[in-house]
Amino acid sequence: MEKRIKTPEDLKSLRDKARGNVELRGKEKELRITVHMGTCGIAAGARDVLGFLMDELSRIPIKSVTVKLSGCLGLCDQEPMFTLTDRAGNEFCYGKLNQAKVHEIVEQHVVGNKPVAEYAVTT
Repeated sequence: MEKRIKTPEDLKSLRDKARGNVELRGKEKELRITVHMGTCGIAAGARDVLGFLMDELSRIPIKSVTVKLSGCLGLCDQEPMFTLTDRAGNEFCYGKLNQAKVHEIVEQHVVGNKPVAEYAVTT
């Protein structure tokens, strides 16, 4: 059962745990995931995608991921979206994201280093 946040100390503990697992906006690491948070993305559910992405990243053994936020990429019909930049500098834009897709991308691309072509958006 999930522990409920009742006090400011509970919230601080949760925040510290998340920061220990995934460093947001820190120095660049091997992988970078940029969540597009323009108004269209937020309206389409980008906040939920960001939250679930952070949960997924906190449970995997890879700790060399930086998560960043950006504005609209101009592909509003593909929101919510994020761009994954891999170790070689290649960019993969994923769109129309939901929890199941984020889970699959983390498992296959982040952990397994195999892009998920069916969720890719061509720009």
